[in-house]
Amino acid sequence: MSKTRAIHSDFLNHLNHYDQALIDLYMDVRAFILALHPRANELLYHTHALTSVYSHSEKLGDAYCHIPIYSAHLNIGLNKGALLDDPHAKLAGTGKLIRHIKVTQQADYRNPEVEQLILSAMAFAADDMDQPASAERLTISKIKK
Repeated sequence: MSKTRAIHSDFLNHLNHYDQALIDLYMDVRAFILALHPRANELLYHTHALTSVYSHSEKLGDAYCHIPIYSAHLNIGLNKGALLDDPHAKLAGTGKLIRHIKVTQQADYRNPEVEQLILSAMAFAADDMDQPASAERLTISKIKK
């Protein structure tokens, strides 16, 4: 069994302001994504939402998904989801590129359809990279103190 990756203290300080049920849900979604891609780099932001981003490199442009946390739910955002095949119509949104899955419970994402969408997003992002990643398993906080 692999060891769970620690959450960066900058992110944890903000995460602890949410309800415990939402924190638990976030932790499970994060574990789900990291189980699919243990070598992912994690980029952390706090803008309109507290967000963790998963990328093949240290660059946001090489990211394939993100988890923004809102007051009562969170999303799994697929950075180029509009370009992915979505035969089960799991993705919502109307933007040029980003599509998301609203998450309020485990059943919203712990299923083969969502797993396949994330794997497809990972493959698409890897194929779209300008150059190979130079680092992996990094956690990079962009959260201002």
